[in-house]
Amino acid sequence: MRRNLDPIDRRIVNELQTHGRQSIVDLADRVHLTKTPCSERVKRLERDGIITGYSAKIDPGEVDMGHVMIVHVNLSKTSDSSLEDFNRAVRLIPEVQSCLMIAGPFDYMLKVRTRDITQFRELLGERISKLPSVMQTHSFAVMETVKETSMIEMSL
Repeated sequence: MRRNLDPIDRRIVNELQTHGRQSIVDLADRVHLTKTPCSERVKRLERDGIITGYSAKIDPGEVDMGHVMIVHVNLSKTSDSSLEDFNRAVRLIPEVQSCLMIAGPFDYMLKVRTRDITQFRELLGERISKLPSVMQTHSFAVMETVKETSMIEMSL
């Protein structure tokens, strides 16, 4: 079920994506509501699955995970069961930050974050290339992250 958000809900979502740890009082002030209606809206947005959780943003370089590779994956077969098996298995690899099914010259694109190229090479050989139905991979080193966000800007 898709839900249309009113401008106040959109402001709440934008604020919480940027400042997820702010108090409900501060949030209410920023979106021009009083505390109780703001709190009720946040609870409804959570209950409706629009807000799915809260998390901390981590600097990858500070936790020795600054090496990023993009991996294109071709599968040997793309039946529903093969795709489900691949999807289930790739979710178990914590170094894979994102996995996107692609319509194009390859089947999946993975964003993989490791300590260095040596760790990536081990991961590629021991885990990624052994995922269900993997026929071929192509890896690309990321030289610089120009823009990265997990935010979805809600227009008002």
